[in-house]
Amino acid sequence: MKLREADAIYSPDAPCARIRQIIENGALAVYLSSAEPVSYVVLKWNFSQEERFCENVKVLGDAWERSYGDLQWLPVDEKRALPWLCAVSNGSDSDCDASGRVTRCFGVKTRPAAFCLWQVSDDGVTLTADVRSGGSGVELGVRELKVCEAVFAEYAGVSAFAAMRQFYRLLNDAVLPVPGTVYGSNNWYYAYGKSSAREILADTALIRGLTAANGVAPYMVIDDGWQKNATDGPWHTGNERFGDMAALASEIASAGVKPGLWVRYLADAHRETPNIMDEMRLMRDPNCLDPSHPAVLEKIAEDTRRFTLEWGYRLIKHDYTTCDIFGCWGFQRPGFMALDGWSFFDRSLTSAEVIIKLYKTILDSAPKDTVILGCNVIGHLAAGLVHLNRTGDDTSGREWERTVKMGVNTLAFRLPQHKALFDVDADCVGITGQIPWELNRRWLKLLSKSGTPLFVSCAPKECRGEVKSDLEKAFLSGAAQTDELIPLDWMERIRPEEWLLNGERIHISWTKE
Repeated sequence: MKLREADAIYSPDAPCARIRQIIENGALAVYLSSAEPVSYVVLKWNFSQEERFCENVKVLGDAWERSYGDLQWLPVDEKRALPWLCAVSNGSDSDCDASGRVTRCFGVKTRPAAFCLWQVSDDGVTLTADVRSGGSGVELGVRELKVCEAVFAEYAGVSAFAAMRQFYRLLNDAVLPVPGTVYGSNNWYYAYGKSSAREILADTALIRGLTAANGVAPYMVIDDGWQKNATDGPWHTGNERFGDMAALASEIASAGVKPGLWVRYLADAHRETPNIMDEMRLMRDPNCLDPSHPAVLEKIAEDTRRFTLEWGYRLIKHDYTTCDIFGCWGFQRPGFMALDGWSFFDRSLTSAEVIIKLYKTILDSAPKDTVILGCNVIGHLAAGLVHLNRTGDDTSGREWERTVKMGVNTLAFRLPQHKALFDVDADCVGITGQIPWELNRRWLKLLSKSGTPLFVSCAPKECRGEVKSDLEKAFLSGAAQTDELIPLDWMERIRPEEWLLNGERIHISWTKE
């Protein structure tokens, strides 16, 4: 199906809105202007007889933010909501003979001004663009809004995985180059917030020893638990267990390890963040700050400059922004993220525009060599504004089933995004002794050979014997990140077991037996 103007285009809640379409640079640009509030723009393309699916096909979409072990290929279902893009493919990637294979892709370019959702039926595709400001119609005034740029593509004679990898590169023309190699340690999946500066320095020594032969300095990322209030602001000082955060960063760096820091920018449930006025709080939840307010963005910029320029942290992991803005996790809203009835402080901006400005503020406030790792971010809006994206929900150092559900699924189904939108971070290998090493070793092997950043959370007492030996080998791959991993049975399984590793077919079972 060739790109063309939509057969039907309308705004259901603002019939007087003016919507125009222009094909430019291989995409269909959609523009909106309206004197009254607008919530949605709908475009529908009808298939001709020749364009209809003539055989059994499966459909895959993306997710608004992280995935939750739920990404999968399914038959055509016109009611299924497919965020950002959809791919329709015949055959199976388990068959390495790609002759006769066809994958048709429909999507929008990254960083649109709307949350864009696709639906596929036997007779056509529909794109619905949510242009609301929070849960209320955006008030554009005299401004014409460039809603999105729709892109169609068809790939023949290649696997569905190869097709999607090409399509993601078509959708994003601004990949943010990663400053160096990112791999190392994150203390969350064995400490779970109960840590201290002393323990972080022990973790630093551990990760330095495991990577000493690699010639590439690892990262030590301090996760939630360093600040005064658990999972909440303010962010200007360490708690009694951590003390001077600048001194801690300096000690980590002096050991030959790069310090990283976790932050939840928008949280202020304890109301201890200084100089916050009521209008700077989110209408939907006053415990969160409103990122459309200029003063909130300036506060976030100040926090980022403190972490990086004053304290010396080289990686910033920012978390929870999607949940704080919309009050839910991505899987809890099968349609659009925002519930009706609230708006941002600046109602002239769409939710997508507000979020893009937030991500850009964080990136622009840090030195150029700082790594920005997004967690619980909107992937399609964060592309080009984060170096790494935590693309799935939490794995575990305690529950093997959770690691398999979250980690394996997001690695398989988000791998086409790697180096096309950002570097894909499928989360950590949590090593606490509560999961048998014979099982956890499988996840370590897959992750370390994926060509993506490798992070490990290892309780120091567990780093001995075969665990230590396996970690040293894994970090050799993690420092190079030259391996190529491709899921083969991902069109049949949500947790693939058949993979192509550097051209060789391998099998990894995820059952305990």
